[in-house]
Amino acid sequence: MAPFNRKRLGVVTDGSLVEGLNVRLDSRLSVEDVRVGQFVVIQGEKHEFFSMVTDIALAATNRSVLASPPDGDDFFHEVLAGTATYGAMQLKPMLMLPHDTNEGLRPVKTVPRHFAPVLEANEQDFMRVFGAEDATHFEIGRPLDMDIPVCIDLNRLVERSNGIFGKSGTGKSFLTRLILCGIIRSGVASNLVFDMHSEYGWDAAAEDGSFVKGLRQLFGAQVLIYSLDAESSRKRGVSVDEAITIGQDQIEVEDILLLQDELNLTATAAESAYLLVDRYRQEWMKALLAMSSDDIRAFAESAGAHAGSISALKRKLEQIPRLGFIRQQSQTDAIDRMIEHLARGRHVVLEFGQYRSALAYMLTANIMTRRIHRRWVEQTETFLRTKNAADKPRQLVITIEEAHKFLNPSAAKQTIFGTIARELRKYSVTLLVVDQRPSSIDPDVMSQLGSRITALLNDDRDIEAVFTGVSGAAGLRAVLASLDTRQQAMVLGHAVPMPAVIRTRSYDAAFYKAMGHVETSPAERRRRAYAEADELFPS
Repeated sequence: MAPFNRKRLGVVTDGSLVEGLNVRLDSRLSVEDVRVGQFVVIQGEKHEFFSMVTDIALAATNRSVLASPPDGDDFFHEVLAGTATYGAMQLKPMLMLPHDTNEGLRPVKTVPRHFAPVLEANEQDFMRVFGAEDATHFEIGRPLDMDIPVCIDLNRLVERSNGIFGKSGTGKSFLTRLILCGIIRSGVASNLVFDMHSEYGWDAAAEDGSFVKGLRQLFGAQVLIYSLDAESSRKRGVSVDEAITIGQDQIEVEDILLLQDELNLTATAAESAYLLVDRYRQEWMKALLAMSSDDIRAFAESAGAHAGSISALKRKLEQIPRLGFIRQQSQTDAIDRMIEHLARGRHVVLEFGQYRSALAYMLTANIMTRRIHRRWVEQTETFLRTKNAADKPRQLVITIEEAHKFLNPSAAKQTIFGTIARELRKYSVTLLVVDQRPSSIDPDVMSQLGSRITALLNDDRDIEAVFTGVSGAAGLRAVLASLDTRQQAMVLGHAVPMPAVIRTRSYDAAFYKAMGHVETSPAERRRRAYAEADELFPS
């Protein structure tokens, strides 16, 4: 196959499929021209091997020369360079393509011969591996040293749950917003975003103090904004489509168990709560909170419960009605309407306003997601029975931040989020989990994530967690640890053919235009907002 005028870097000297390949750099090449994470191509006899640089080293043919280094003498340095001393790099082959067939990219099952030439990848190589941007392939960024798009396959992305990770300040929210924009633009799935910090709906503050556009500004009526605190949203100039309230009758025992740490619940809390459910059904919480001391003793005697446990449960649950969006009984079916919009292909951002506590966030997200999952399971079962494509549920992606609160080893086994992460594509509902501490997420859940987009992480446990379930991850760990703190990430998994280190796409005016956004006057925006409201909620 033609080499496309690639620049030669060196030759393969030794190595293995498992441990990676060692390469001696050409003497004319400075070791400083090579970077960890760089994409290269090995010209084998029968295949081309698309590979990533995972390590760079200095080596010598004779170790004794290192004992007497040239003391600042450039002449001796040049004499030794490339002969007695040389630069080396380690490669991890990721994909291979046969020379003599029209077959596509294959997983790596062998290694090239000794002294196979190693070439710098060029634009054609990236196009062959990552494809070009189209209706379902979305540019997520560009290689660190090249101006060529790296695309992810959105159809494959939404098939499975995915993760966006990185320490605080590395741009996780911007990465998340990029991915959400790609999904909305392509139409491959609906999105529900639990927006704890009001960063996704209308606008968000950037690091430089400016404000960037949110999903509603970019996509108009396709994106609806719901809020637990509509007044707070309106004070920020955000047009809220509907306010959400939650009734005590909508809260189930599983929702309370998720809040074990936040409410400091005892080990007997679940047993006490289920006894109340047996007696009062959906009204169990309302009944408990209305009980006097005498009522609690009477209930405990009749139900065979411990009065102290029931009384302790009541004291802990009294925090919940203090949340302003909690009612004794839900007065509207706003959640049902929200779910209906998702089923019909619209996208929803749920703002929390002043209710930014872990208690409010976890309770609300669990209640809504449980109802969504129940609806999608029922619709999937109908589709499997009728075989009618019209009955198949719309693919849905649910975005949660602080994901470890829902998916830590204890919570993942009993929350709806753990169920969704494990079921993958079975019921057309997947998660986009955003977190700065992936090591706190249950390893079983991490192993099920289809794709991971990871910015810089410093903690060794977090880096280890990102590669849970990834074969041949040893070399990639060093690559991840070498990222800059801003606008760099590693993409790997189901949605890309091979891992890639990228300079993430800028979220700016050029991006807005690429998403189809056209700037309009304030008067025109108001007119469109009124028209969208009339369309969504006709009188």
